Amino acid sequence: MRRVAVCPGSFDPVTLGHLDIITRASTLFDKVIVLISTNATKNTASFTATERMMMIADATAHLDNVVIDILDGLLVDYVRRVHAVAIVKGLRAVSDFEYEFQMALTNKVLYEGAETVFLTTSKENMYLSSSVVKQVAYFGGDISPFVPECILETIQKRLIKEDHNEY
Repeated sequence: MRRVAVCPGSFDPVTLGHLDIITRASTLFDKVIVLISTNATKNTASFTATERMMMIADATAHLDNVVIDILDGLLVDYVRRVHAVAIVKGLRAVSDFEYEFQMALTNKVLYEGAETVFLTTSKENMYLSSSVVKQVAYFGGDISPFVPECILETIQKRLIKEDHNEY
């Protein structure tokens, strides 16, 4: 039996931190589904789900057991449908754990088969988030240390504020 894991997130945009978790999960499971999901607490996305899917596909092209999908619904329904054995979540800090632990328990109540596996981030990515990438890019900062090189230009074109003021 193939061991399938689902790695959900908004990935708006995908960062090297995301890629690290996806890559490590790909060594633990036979198949990893990177699931672009809608976050009900975030109103706006910088990239469409399809654009995020294409960027993740480019960034994970070297990982033969990784596929990408899009979800607009409950994660546990998707996990059940694809017969996944785990939900993989990356943790950067204690604050991440508090939120993710709550979500893991909620998912377990909604579907008993929803096992959550937490992978801690590498020390190089502890501070890294899509929000940080967006803010740095908006003001014309160098985001190359934060995102996969193969999608850097795509992200810059969308996020760099055209008229940022020089001080």
